Amino acid sequence: MKFFLFGAICAGAILSAGCINTIDGRREVGIPLVKDSVTAQYERPPLEIWAAAKGVLKRDGALWSEDTLRSTLEASVDTRTVWVKVEPVDQRVTKVTVQVRTKGGAADVALAGQIDKEIAIVLATGNVTPAPKPAATTKN
Repeated sequence: MKFFLFGAICAGAILSAGCINTIDGRREVGIPLVKDSVTAQYERPPLEIWAAAKGVLKRDGALWSEDTLRSTLEASVDTRTVWVKVEPVDQRVTKVTVQVRTKGGAADVALAGQIDKEIAIVLATGNVTPAPKPAATTKN
């Protein structure tokens, strides 16, 4: 009985802490076996979606890196790490995957969905360049 209890405790420890694969091919510390990404497909060229995703990430947070070989963007939004992968499916369709993890390695699928929606809105409105932030006004 003690052997099975010890095995169950070890299995729980392995499942609760470990490493996860990011969409840019690296491994990060995180909680595995949890949905952490949202995938969508758009009938747009990859470069247009790349520009829209870059604009959304710059507007919402800080863009850390652009990996054109792996077609991924990495950013920080609300103390969370966000990865966006843009890859062509065929001549007309492009797939976008948004993955979000917290500092502790937990998944944040709600933020991934929000960023995906913002990319879709930018693509639908045709405003690929991000809107300028309002200038601060001072009263004299």
